[in-house]
Amino acid sequence: MPNIDSERLTDSLRRLSGSAGTDLTAAVGETVDAVVTLFRVAGSGLMIADEENTLHYVAASNTASKAMEEVQSKTGEGPCVAAFVDNQVIRAADMRTDPRWPGVRDEFLRHDVVAVLGVPVRLDRTPVGTLDVFVTGPHEWDDSEAAALSRYADVIGATLATALAAQQAGDLAGQLQYALDYRIVIERAVGYLMAQRRLGPAAAFELLRGTARGRRRKVAEVARFLLETGALPPPRV
Repeated sequence: MPNIDSERLTDSLRRLSGSAGTDLTAAVGETVDAVVTLFRVAGSGLMIADEENTLHYVAASNTASKAMEEVQSKTGEGPCVAAFVDNQVIRAADMRTDPRWPGVRDEFLRHDVVAVLGVPVRLDRTPVGTLDVFVTGPHEWDDSEAAALSRYADVIGATLATALAAQQAGDLAGQLQYALDYRIVIERAVGYLMAQRRLGPAAAFELLRGTARGRRRKVAEVARFLLETGALPPPRV
């Protein structure tokens, strides 16, 4: 894993920024491919939150990247989910020994996903997804790599914002707008559960999401009920 060449980074970002607002799918795919080339990693991918605040695969550079994203979507845990929930850069140097996400470890290693770097993708400072890269061996991600990937995530955020404003986001439009409208109330509910039940942010988020699924409600509805009553909603009768 080389140090990121600042000149190449600037040139790549300039070219990608110029493509924002053209074709959303092509622009996102080009960004994911550019990340692989510049970082010389094994794979890269993009996940975006849906109406249930669950991350879903949008773009991936290869099969392993897609598998890495899909297992995180299914289990609700992993470095990319943590980057989204915590709204910060998440680094995993070696998934073989990292104890944080046991539910995804086997699937990651089955596809040689060993070291992962995930950063949030934001719209109006609100996290709506994650951009991630991985390599097939242990690697300590340094600050320059985290900063560079975050700048690519900013390009994706700008591309999504432009497409959304121009009503060109297609199927992504509804889930992006939902994330923007309800992320604050969901974050407050997660914080409430963390304090009330002494949970970590990922566990509190998964409890909120699991309750929404079990009650056949949207996550934002469950979050609002919790904040208004101090309790999770009862099952529907």
